[in-house]
Amino acid sequence: MKLVSFRVRTPVGTFTRVGATHGQQVVDLNMAYVRWLADQQETQSHRLANAQVPPTMLEFLEGGPSTLAAARRAKDYVTTRSSSVSVKGPSGETILYSAADGQLMAPLPNPSSLRDFIAFEEHIAATSKKRGQAIPPEWYKVPVYYKGNHRTIIGPEEPLSWPLETTKLDYELELACVIGRQGKDISERHAEDYIAGYTIMNDFSARDIQFQEMACRLGPAKGKDFATALGPCLVTPDEIADLGALTMIARVNGEEWSRGRFGTIHWSFPQMIAHVSRGETIYPGDVFGSGTVGGGCGLEMDRYLKPGDVVELEIQPIGVLRTKVIGPTSRG
Repeated sequence: MKLVSFRVRTPVGTFTRVGATHGQQVVDLNMAYVRWLADQQETQSHRLANAQVPPTMLEFLEGGPSTLAAARRAKDYVTTRSSSVSVKGPSGETILYSAADGQLMAPLPNPSSLRDFIAFEEHIAATSKKRGQAIPPEWYKVPVYYKGNHRTIIGPEEPLSWPLETTKLDYELELACVIGRQGKDISERHAEDYIAGYTIMNDFSARDIQFQEMACRLGPAKGKDFATALGPCLVTPDEIADLGALTMIARVNGEEWSRGRFGTIHWSFPQMIAHVSRGETIYPGDVFGSGTVGGGCGLEMDRYLKPGDVVELEIQPIGVLRTKVIGPTSRG
């Protein structure tokens, strides 16, 4: 499935819901399960659905495989029926939304944590060369990462305000996996079982600020903490036959700036999971960024973003993650 978080406005307020795409529509998975339960003559369909298929993504992921299986069943149930009748909830609630009815958000607007790795050898080689250095030998020993700000997540089509008076704002073309099960001391062999899905990640960076703080051998922090974009959806692993074959593309104002292949990665997601979980618990909703694919950022080209630029990261079958940079001379 392609899972999404979307915002709907109602007479009693605005709510964020978890859904799955179906053509040009979004299925509200919680309400679809309510309908399925009601049709099975369950008298407490809303209460049971909120427990089994929660309405928000983090709770949904915490439900694990049983929640995903129930959501699939409910989605198939209502989409099959919708071809012949208009499907509603037991009290007339909306289940199927058009693109115009709901606003897509980051698929996981509130991750439990955010870790970003530097896992592509071509990228660390290029950035090390910029500093007149070789790749640190320690990089080949374990997959290294930093912890980002999981409270500054932005979603597809959500603008990025120009941060921190930087003069070197950069994009970073990445794939991210989202953890779907709690675990500790996980073996590399079993690590894939802990992945709920994959999404596109843009680890925006203020390079001048980043390198200033990292000169003190800490960080990055302020140079990256202002925003990380995720989206447009979370694709479950069964939808991607060959992760290594995925093509990763970045465009700025329609011009291709970067192109790479995920299969060039040195440290795999299972290796990352095994490393992080050693003596430490990982949780549903944790996000692991792959780090930048080789050639996947402006730093490697000495080419940076400016106010008004539109950045598009594309990785199919996930889709396109689009962000417009809003600066002091740019509006809307």
